[in-house]
Amino acid sequence: MQEASEDQYLSESGEKEDDLLPSSEEDNKDESLSGFEEDSEEESVKEKMLDVPFEELQRARSDGSCSFRPEHGKKAVSKRANKNRPVEISSKKPVSRFREVIQAPKKIVRDPRFENLCGSYEESKFKASYKFLYDEQLPAERKRLQILLQKEKSDAAIAELKKHISWIDKQLRDEQLRRKHSQKLTELKRMEKEAVKKGKRPFYIKKSEIRKQELAEKFKELKGSGKLEAFLAKRHRRNAAKDHRFMPYRRSQTS
Repeated sequence: MQEASEDQYLSESGEKEDDLLPSSEEDNKDESLSGFEEDSEEESVKEKMLDVPFEELQRARSDGSCSFRPEHGKKAVSKRANKNRPVEISSKKPVSRFREVIQAPKKIVRDPRFENLCGSYEESKFKASYKFLYDEQLPAERKRLQILLQKEKSDAAIAELKKHISWIDKQLRDEQLRRKHSQKLTELKRMEKEAVKKGKRPFYIKKSEIRKQELAEKFKELKGSGKLEAFLAKRHRRNAAKDHRFMPYRRSQTS
């Protein structure tokens, strides 16, 4: 009986060992496959790291703040068989509500103020090129508006025309003052150049001095035309209104 039990035990243990063998072989196969996949991933990462600059790698190794992440596969871009044919889009993806049906060339908006192609800004050339606006177009526009103002009967239209005429008058006055100012500067520069040629030490006049000279010339013109008193009275009223804002309010007397 003991011999039979021993034979039975040995046979059962042998069967168990036989059952264990294939599972261990499968585990070994899985481990070898996973190791192969890891090796292939490492090789792909190494190949991609060849394009990374040495400075980036050194920085990542030194402090660990930078980590290299390999780029995943890029999205597939839909192509055309011919440039004159439309793009073929998959029917499995839903079409968006807003899409570009016709591929038109993109409009490029250029601002001449910030474009190197348009050259640098020179005020003298700009004023000379667009001088006709103040010499011809704005005066002609003012005459046309004056004729329309005489024929117009609507109050709203009359107010709008008067507003436009006053704007044109302001533009013409400002342009006249700018031209006088530029003429004054060119005259002063010419005098200084002549003085330097004669041996005088170069002297650059201040803006405050230029304003004083312009104000003196303006007073002479107003005095000659007889409008100096009206100008001074208007200026006095304007300064008084400015000073009135800083005056303290009168306290109300409570009974």
